[in-house]
Amino acid sequence: MSELRGACIIGQSGGPTAVINASALGVIRTALDTDCITRVLGAANGIQGVLEDRLYDMGQEDAGELELLRYTPSSALGSCRYKLAEPSQDDTDYRRILEIFRKYDVRYFFYNGGNDSMDTCNKISKYMQSVGYACRVIGVPKTIDNDLWGTDMTFGFQSAVDIATDTIDRIHTTASSHSRVFIIEVMGHKVGHVTLHAGIAGGADVILIPEIPYDINVVTDVIKKRSAAGKTFTILAVAEGAISKEDAKLKKKQYKAKLAQRKYPSIAYELAAEIEEKMDKEVRVTVPGHTQRGGSPCAYDRVFATRVGAKAAELILNEEYGYMVAMRNGETVKIPLEEVAGKLKYVDPQCGLIQEARMIGISFGDK
Repeated sequence: MSELRGACIIGQSGGPTAVINASALGVIRTALDTDCITRVLGAANGIQGVLEDRLYDMGQEDAGELELLRYTPSSALGSCRYKLAEPSQDDTDYRRILEIFRKYDVRYFFYNGGNDSMDTCNKISKYMQSVGYACRVIGVPKTIDNDLWGTDMTFGFQSAVDIATDTIDRIHTTASSHSRVFIIEVMGHKVGHVTLHAGIAGGADVILIPEIPYDINVVTDVIKKRSAAGKTFTILAVAEGAISKEDAKLKKKQYKAKLAQRKYPSIAYELAAEIEEKMDKEVRVTVPGHTQRGGSPCAYDRVFATRVGAKAAELILNEEYGYMVAMRNGETVKIPLEEVAGKLKYVDPQCGLIQEARMIGISFGDK
């Protein structure tokens, strides 16, 4: 067991998920029962709470209330999207974090979040080492997008897929009754994991994801072929970040400028307008939006998040720090933060799941 004694801080960051609190509970419960951790503090609104000295004493909370975290969605400690600068460029925040750590004798820091959160962990870990302050940092991966490099799965993903799938399921009856084209816009600005899985599970006819630029003519051809075959409706599962082949050829700045001029609320509405313009079809758009981040977590995510939280605390006790907890082949493992920070796990357009989806007739709008 670790000989380093001191307080710990746990914070949550980024977009909330249905199950982020279950992992927080795994860390809190383990930390409260650990001799070398003298005090467990929760940061209000992530790293911003640390910078502003807004910390909760978790040891003073009612044990029964804490247990409710296992089933409570969203971020109980509050979240943020605060990105730390490189310390070589501006070390103001790091000096403040060090001041707070010294004030409360913080020797353990757990941060629960996605890509930017793992980047924060890595930066804090390296800074504390550079100034000779003993503080052990562990990243706890959370994101509904399942886009965090180094782990097979992120908790919150399965719950989000369940909600998006349920939305597609419920649209089927309306779409078939009114012979319409329905577009369901699923969360995923940069990657399409949620859309891909929900689209397949919900029986979407077309799935559009950022990793596979689409051709609007291919999309309309799918609708025409379905109509010719006597299928009066078509359902499209579309990721927020879906992009056309034409737009994919633009430089990043050009594409951002084009998005700034977009007259539609999102890609789903733009697609709807294009399809209606090219075809004599009514198109409707459904956006489940932030419902994908909330509500009751599925059983898989509850178990997964609890395991990850407990594993994070175990790494600290074993003096293994500077890691993110990951899930690989059904087992919790450790991944160096520097290997994870700033990396996204994209959908591989050539992966087996895509190929299998194509085999059963699902179009990705590209061919």
